[in-house]
Amino acid sequence: MAEVVRMPAALAGVTEAAIQTWLRGVGDAVAVGDPIVEIETEKAVVEYAAETAGTLARLVASEGDNLPVGTPIAVIAAEGDDDAAVDAALAAAGGSSAAAPAPAATAAGTPAASNAAPAPAAAPLPRESEEVAPAAPGDSRPEGDAPEGSRRFASPIVRRLARERGIDLAALVGTGPGGRIVRRDLEKAPAAAPAASPAPAAGAPRAAGAPSEVEVVALTGMRRAIARRLTESKTTVPHFYVTAHLRVDELLELRARINTTAPRRISVNDLVVKAVAGALVEVPAANAIWAGDAIHRFSGVDLALAVALDDGLVTPVLRGVDRLSLGELSAAAAEIAERARAGRLQQHELEGGSFSISNLGMYGVDEFSAILNPPQSGILAVGAASARPVVVDGELAVGQVMTVTLSADHRVIDGAVAAQWMAAFRARIEQPLGMLI
Repeated sequence: MAEVVRMPAALAGVTEAAIQTWLRGVGDAVAVGDPIVEIETEKAVVEYAAETAGTLARLVASEGDNLPVGTPIAVIAAEGDDDAAVDAALAAAGGSSAAAPAPAATAAGTPAASNAAPAPAAAPLPRESEEVAPAAPGDSRPEGDAPEGSRRFASPIVRRLARERGIDLAALVGTGPGGRIVRRDLEKAPAAAPAASPAPAAGAPRAAGAPSEVEVVALTGMRRAIARRLTESKTTVPHFYVTAHLRVDELLELRARINTTAPRRISVNDLVVKAVAGALVEVPAANAIWAGDAIHRFSGVDLALAVALDDGLVTPVLRGVDRLSLGELSAAAAEIAERARAGRLQQHELEGGSFSISNLGMYGVDEFSAILNPPQSGILAVGAASARPVVVDGELAVGQVMTVTLSADHRVIDGAVAAQWMAAFRARIEQPLGMLI
């Protein structure tokens, strides 16, 4: 029986998303778990995998379409299903039986010029998804590029990356379906040199006391999502904070010894993540989330790591951190952070977790407090390790000290539980050898 694929709720709280790239085409066989489409949300691009096996019989949505969650986007047909079965499945799902229009192509494989009016979209496209304007008459184009006057398309993530790198999309040859400009086309193009600031007009310097010029920066989908979720968190979740100043001399010495023989370099953050996981195992009351009418406690430790992007941040989740060796943890953290910055996270990697870690130590920040990421009940803000005065056996000395602040949801974690967790974390950081046993 033909199965309708609907726009998934790729992330919690997402009500609409955009088709970025179809990874399979009509007629392709798919198995359960095969990625078939990349979905772009406000915060990330995630792959959606088939939940049923069969043949991809019809694409109902086009790349770039921005659609509400639950809207039919494709149909996977079972053996023996014909077009009538596909139409019936779409009719039962409340979707149109018309296939998504594919851009026409010339024999050479470049997009063909078209004067036909575009079909109305199921929902308004975000500004990032608009077409690339055709070049003006007389503009030079690379050989094999779209002819003058033809439409040029690029996915939202490609348009954002092009803006960040200063690349003119109109000068690129699209190698995606129907000439669409895709990520690999950007990777082949050199980034433009930053434009020089225009010199002030001769004889017209800005007068003393004159108001400064204001640049209006449009909000991206990610920035809107961050603003909405963190405002909700700060105004509806009862935060409280526990701060500790930790001696990390032994931690830094242990890291240095490990890195003399380890196959990959271990970072201070890797050791912090290991210590957080161990403390959550020791104090299971802190390894929990608020679920509205109940508290959910977890048997394993899944940690969200804050990863900074050029236009915001994401918090991919590492699973089973309590069961990973230090080397495995380091490799997994580096790999997921790299994919987060490249916009290649999968759906499940942005969901779940009971606790987050945000480390600004590499930026020289001594101390800060972080905002909770609901429904998680804890987030640890980690500052830089630096030389500070300490007292040892009643004598003043200099030691390496790192300041950390736990932000906790008081609906889940009481003050005593937070103090117990911080004590367990301190023990692992200040006596780190035990983490390797």
